[in-house]
Amino acid sequence: MVDRNGATVTEAEVLAECEWTRELDEFSSARVVINPSGNCCERLANIEPWRHSLHIFRDGAAVWNGPIVQPEWRWGQVELFAADPLAWLDRRVPHESIRFGDSDLTDIASWLIEDGFAPDDPGHTVVVAGRTGVNGGRAYTRNVGQTLDHLRDLADTGLDFTAVGSTIILLPEDFRESVGRLTDADLPEGLVVAKDGSGLVTRWIIAGSEESGVMEEDGGRDEYYGLLERYEEQTSITSAASALGAARAKRRASLPAPVFLDTQQVTISPDAAIDVPTLVPGWCLDVTTTSTCKTVAQRLKISGLKVSEKGGSESDPGGESVSVQLAASGAEVAA
Repeated sequence: MVDRNGATVTEAEVLAECEWTRELDEFSSARVVINPSGNCCERLANIEPWRHSLHIFRDGAAVWNGPIVQPEWRWGQVELFAADPLAWLDRRVPHESIRFGDSDLTDIASWLIEDGFAPDDPGHTVVVAGRTGVNGGRAYTRNVGQTLDHLRDLADTGLDFTAVGSTIILLPEDFRESVGRLTDADLPEGLVVAKDGSGLVTRWIIAGSEESGVMEEDGGRDEYYGLLERYEEQTSITSAASALGAARAKRRASLPAPVFLDTQQVTISPDAAIDVPTLVPGWCLDVTTTSTCKTVAQRLKISGLKVSEKGGSESDPGGESVSVQLAASGAEVAA
């Protein structure tokens, strides 16, 4: 646990439970349960939400950090709930008005992040893993809207973002770099393969700001699925080109019916040829499974990661559980 001035408040001498996640296009969370003793108990009594941060290490390497948002004290136990640095942007607003013309979405997202942290920076780095190739006009007004909501809007139109420690990564939705491979042997408890019919749309209509008056569409009646239409307003859009780009990005992600693979209720085998710290949302895993009636053999994007561990006891050895959520990438959907 670290103070905002950089000083260490205390370390968890007896860590009973630890759970941390990574999320795509959203802030992630972590939870630890500590059995305090001695000076550790006194120091944990002083933990304050948003003032102090939780830092988690796995095999000596930093894997997660972010502000503690809710400490809870019980008899002989302290439980801390935390969120990653993107959560700060959920409590920030644009600090100046700006209008973007023909700008890549990664440039717009970078500005939103830098502006959001400018008045009070807890320490962050922005890394652009790849440009989206989606250009479009956007406008933001000082003090209007939460910064993270503006980032979420961009994530609906061709951009992905995630946080790893204090680094915020921006990348295109069709990013294809793989960090490993999973087969049925790596998932001994089974998995769930699903097609999300609620996300299937064949025609998108995107309206921009009232001032711009723009409205663009992409798609139409599909020969296989028929006609499924959605209308959405994005008030930050200022040009027809950006509205059209948003509609095209949304159609790529929603046609055909998106495929999802979830191992949330099971754990990946410790013998799987993957390195847990490299499981970053936005990157991909090559998946081959024939364990269900729906055979899957394709590259899928990591949309979520959950790592949890319980301390052992005389009757229970404890251990680590690693699960991932995967979905078809923009490139796979388009194919």
